[in-house]
Amino acid sequence: MLYVPIGYTFGAGMFEMDSIRGGSPYGAGVYAGDGSRQATEAELALAEYQGRYMANIVKKLGQKS
Repeated sequence: MLYVPIGYTFGAGMFEMDSIRGGSPYGAGVYAGDGSRQATEAELALAEYQGRYMANIVKKLGQKS
């Protein structure tokens, strides 16, 4: 299994403190509580970014030298 943490590559969105947001330099996340809370746009953007970021790393690892 390959795990690629995103680190601080997401930019300024990683440091916004104006609302509750899941996620960390290790990856995307959502504060769900009892399940009644839906993911915010910021949480969804981080998850999408992590998917693209990992796909790019996997693509580079799959290229033949």
